[in-house]
Amino acid sequence: MVRVGILGATGYTALEAMKLLLRHPGAQITAVTSRTDKSPLAAVHPQLARRLELSLEDLSIAQLQERCDCVFSCLPHAASAEIAKQLVEVGVRVVDFSADYRLNDPVSYKKWYEHEHPDPARLGNTVYGLPELFREQIPAANLVANPGCYPTSAILPLAPLLKAGLVEPGDIIVDSKSGVSGAGRTPKLGTLYPECNESISAYSVGKHRHQPEIEQILGRVSSATPQIIFTPHLTPMDRGILSVSYSKPTRSVTEAELLEILSDFYKNEPFVRVSKTLPTTKDVAHTNFCDITARVNGGRVLLISVIDNLIKGASGAAVQNFNLMYGFDETTALL
Repeated sequence: MVRVGILGATGYTALEAMKLLLRHPGAQITAVTSRTDKSPLAAVHPQLARRLELSLEDLSIAQLQERCDCVFSCLPHAASAEIAKQLVEVGVRVVDFSADYRLNDPVSYKKWYEHEHPDPARLGNTVYGLPELFREQIPAANLVANPGCYPTSAILPLAPLLKAGLVEPGDIIVDSKSGVSGAGRTPKLGTLYPECNESISAYSVGKHRHQPEIEQILGRVSSATPQIIFTPHLTPMDRGILSVSYSKPTRSVTEAELLEILSDFYKNEPFVRVSKTLPTTKDVAHTNFCDITARVNGGRVLLISVIDNLIKGASGAAVQNFNLMYGFDETTALL
């Protein structure tokens, strides 16, 4: 059994991770932490009553080292890297849910996250935990940067076409809609029910922190760094992301050809489903699947994808990475 700790265990992604790990035959949750709350875990997450009889604790690095082989860090950016770097140094493997290790360099990190990076030497050297693109690097990693939810929904459909040189990298628009859980569990005015119900709104236009992540990761599979215009929207649903990307083809291309390229690229991937059908967020709710389709319209290639932001966009991806790190079948606890 691999002993797993959950740092920052009060949030939505932590809850989903624990629910998945509880049905994992090779994992045992041995620590759940909070910097401020010392309640029994079931008082914070009633769904876990009689399933995980632990209490929240504020544990030291030494205590985590003693109790855990691997840690899922669900802490905010900057706070996560501060702890992750110490855990890796004492031999505890880390799957980091924050954005702390996703970007290439500390200058970019400071620009987008307005913090000096606590562990700058590992930026650009940390495995990006998107198995569909970087599977071979994950098993040996001691630290994995779990992808962002919006980036997962944008990168998976675009990567095969950019790699094949079928779309122009310098002119890509990504338009995304996310459920309210993407904003986290901490109360905020804009995500209160009377504010967001029966409404849809754009936010962080031109300055969302996931934009550089999308560009940098797609740049690894393209001959040129893509230029992305990314606009996220908040929609009145609990969970799910629908992303539509618009790009210019480099040559005449048909819908059938696009679907064939996508299907061939992902033919051996257990969690990517390519279909002619227009996908909906309900199709993937509470699953680790990403559903993708393609259309040609008005001289543009349209790629439409859906994921559950809390599963494939966070906790499911983390368990998928965990499985690869420890030699379990990649689909364990996820199907």
